[in-house]
Amino acid sequence: MAINFKNFINSQASKSKINDFQDLDHMDGVSISAVCANLYSHSRDDLVMFYFRDGANYASVYTQSNIVSENIKWNLNLKSKKIKSLIVNTRNANALTGPKGYQGLREIADELAIQLSKKQFEDEDFPKKVTSSEIIFGCTGTIGEKYPTEKIKKHIPNLVNKIRYTQNKLIWMKAALGIMTTDLKPKLAMEECRIGNTNIKIYGIAKGSGMIFPNMATTLGYIFTDANLSNDILQKLLKKNIETTFNAISCDGDTSTNDMVTIFSTGKAKNKDIKNINNEKIKNFDSALHSVLLNLAKRIAADGEGASKFITIQVNSCKTQEDAKKIAFSIANSPLVKTAIAGNDPNWGRVVMAIGKAGVEIEINKLSIKLGQIKIVEKGQLLKSYIEDDAFIYMKEEKKIDITVDINIGKKSFTTYTMDLTKKYIEINSDYRS
Repeated sequence: MAINFKNFINSQASKSKINDFQDLDHMDGVSISAVCANLYSHSRDDLVMFYFRDGANYASVYTQSNIVSENIKWNLNLKSKKIKSLIVNTRNANALTGPKGYQGLREIADELAIQLSKKQFEDEDFPKKVTSSEIIFGCTGTIGEKYPTEKIKKHIPNLVNKIRYTQNKLIWMKAALGIMTTDLKPKLAMEECRIGNTNIKIYGIAKGSGMIFPNMATTLGYIFTDANLSNDILQKLLKKNIETTFNAISCDGDTSTNDMVTIFSTGKAKNKDIKNINNEKIKNFDSALHSVLLNLAKRIAADGEGASKFITIQVNSCKTQEDAKKIAFSIANSPLVKTAIAGNDPNWGRVVMAIGKAGVEIEINKLSIKLGQIKIVEKGQLLKSYIEDDAFIYMKEEKKIDITVDINIGKKSFTTYTMDLTKKYIEINSDYRS
């Protein structure tokens, strides 16, 4: 099994705990295949498929951009209650490709349906025909380029031939590497929990490095569970948990045309039916799902294009959560704040600037600001005990930077995650298509 060792070595280089890899293993009902379809000028896995031989319930959230890719349109048009396959290509976003881009998906889905139907008749005791309406797409890469329909179609038989029904950590790693674009690190996460007395697995992979900003970003996130949960329950749980995870990250303030996070449920754990998300038996799963989503979201922010620092911004004591969110993202998306952090410059005035431009009513004499555990501002005034050299040393020595802002006029809070803005970000994005 070929692994993209260059990216794998890069991903191992950081000692930060957030980049440790969890050992995802086998999950009943999920099969994985990844191949090189020659979508890049160099050889690498760029086409990944997840196959649910008995089908999977599913739910998705998508980009809020007014311009969406053709695969998002395809996915939104699906009427099937179960999905048989998720297929993800990199290098090409299939956005602004018009009817030809959409037709390309139809042709690929038709071909994949034929090949998977053959696989059903070869391997299953009670085979079922797979239809194109049971196939969901993820696309990521450059916007506006002709969609490589023929290249992808050509490699569908190989993709199906390489399906492995038993998974291990190398196969999951191969899939996570295969959906990457400018990412330096594959992103995987897992949790185990219980629904009632039944043991449940939740696995997730994601990609995302730039063009990251809610609602959703150039982010693909795929969550897999062996739980037995309906589409309705999955949708409610995903929507609930996405707000403080994938919708709490920003790398550069840009929102993509292709964002999607989808959860698939194979039902193989055979837990008892859950009809309401307020059921006590689902609370453990709810918490574990949030942990997987947050883990993946943090990995995306930490791997932001050119990033050298992972930044957590916590805004407390606001009148509403929306106010706290506005302030948090105003700080997270400020180029001046992000470049100051890249340069280890404790220029707290830039944080004050970002708070002020958020459009949220504040009382300056109640404002407090901390950098890590270092108190800088209290009751709207610079503390006499503040020593700038301490802040400089903290920023220079730490790879994880914490900014805490207390507005002190309410009880609501919000935490967002971002990265610094370095010269490397410019290099990556000025050379993106080559």
